[in-house]
Amino acid sequence: MFTRILYPTDFSDCSEKALEYVKKLKEAGTSEVIVFHVIDERDIRTVSGSIVWLGETAEEYEEQVFSEMATSAGEQLSAIKEELVDAGMKTSVRLVRGIPFKEILRIDETDEDISLIVIGSHGKSNVKEMLLGSVSEKVIRKSKRPVLVVKR
Repeated sequence: MFTRILYPTDFSDCSEKALEYVKKLKEAGTSEVIVFHVIDERDIRTVSGSIVWLGETAEEYEEQVFSEMATSAGEQLSAIKEELVDAGMKTSVRLVRGIPFKEILRIDETDEDISLIVIGSHGKSNVKEMLLGSVSEKVIRKSKRPVLVVKR
């Protein structure tokens, strides 16, 4: 039924819990997982806006910050991919720069074969008073595919 899953992750505890559900879906026929991470443009601007190295333009520093974030995210994505491959699932990894919910919805709209999105209910901000995180809430409201939300 859910043969190809999109698993967006921000590497939070809730995302890790969602990964456990992704692995369990193999028993329900899932054969392929797209592990997806978005480096948030707003985070890059926040970091680069507060500290600019002498002699560098803001754009150069933003690229340096992005590169460092991409390296770190790439290592984490590789570990997740290895875990899913060990579980017997075909896995691909995608790393993009943008606004998380917009990029998740973009891949949802452009990739016709996705049968389910599995996402954690809360991300890194982890505001406990909120029923849902803003990214997961927007994905649920606007996605054209079924969305499995994993609570913390």
